[in-house]
Amino acid sequence: MGLGSGSGRAQGVMGRAAAADAALTPIDWSRFPPGAERDRVLAPSGSLARVSMGPSGGQRVVLVPGVTGSKEDFVRMMPLLAAAGYRAESYDMAGQYESCAAGPENLEPPQRHYTLDLFVDDLVAVLRSAATPAHVLGYSFAGTVASIAAARYPELFASLTLLSSPPVAGQALRSFRILGPITGLVPASVEARLMMWAVRNNVHRAPRDRAVFVRARFALTRRASVEDIFGLMKHTPAVADALRATGLPVLVVAGSGDVWPVEAHDEFARRLGATLLVIHTGHSPCESAPNQVTEAMLAMISA
Repeated sequence: MGLGSGSGRAQGVMGRAAAADAALTPIDWSRFPPGAERDRVLAPSGSLARVSMGPSGGQRVVLVPGVTGSKEDFVRMMPLLAAAGYRAESYDMAGQYESCAAGPENLEPPQRHYTLDLFVDDLVAVLRSAATPAHVLGYSFAGTVASIAAARYPELFASLTLLSSPPVAGQALRSFRILGPITGLVPASVEARLMMWAVRNNVHRAPRDRAVFVRARFALTRRASVEDIFGLMKHTPAVADALRATGLPVLVVAGSGDVWPVEAHDEFARRLGATLLVIHTGHSPCESAPNQVTEAMLAMISA
């Protein structure tokens, strides 16, 4: 079911959220608002940088960024969740930004590559570092990570939001709107380098304030982690049936201009028995439509 089919009150809330998103102004993406608390979580892959906001006794909402991302991707959402009484937190995944020293060489026994199990086990460690069950949002590749974790450890989850997450199994990159057909012919390492080049050069025309931070973030992010993740996305596991079997509330959020077609997200949501929200934006609604994403999460959480 789409959120647009809800009550008049719900539509009014989302309308106001859309207006607030349309009025967003430039910010310094490297800085969190006053009250943010920084710490590190010891995970199997190493030390992960984390930031938290909101009352210490509030139920946790854990926001997991995707490939080449970081906790700063949620700098607009976290104050909204904190104001609603939740303990919002996010962390940099292994190899990404301020968790760049975390990686497969730190595992026991050491490994050579970043694997899906590495990222899943790290998320489980983050969840177990404080009170559970927690509401979890997985952004892009992290949606796959969070889905697998939820299927394996449903007791750690109160709900799951999949934001711009791969909606297809197998070679998920093949379903990209534009470059999908050629991704089967190009090695993951080459695709990763092309993507990093495109982001550095702001090919997708992000607002200048956002582009400045994203470019600076690459000074720390390990290329090996990005290359390995692109390889993993070519072998995305089928998670819909196992996730639906958990009975967890699931929300699927996608931009109308996402890298995967809306039709794929719609079919994915149907298989999950999930609510679908489509926002008139691109692949990063947490940045461009934080009020709408937050309101949709709060509606699911409080249902």
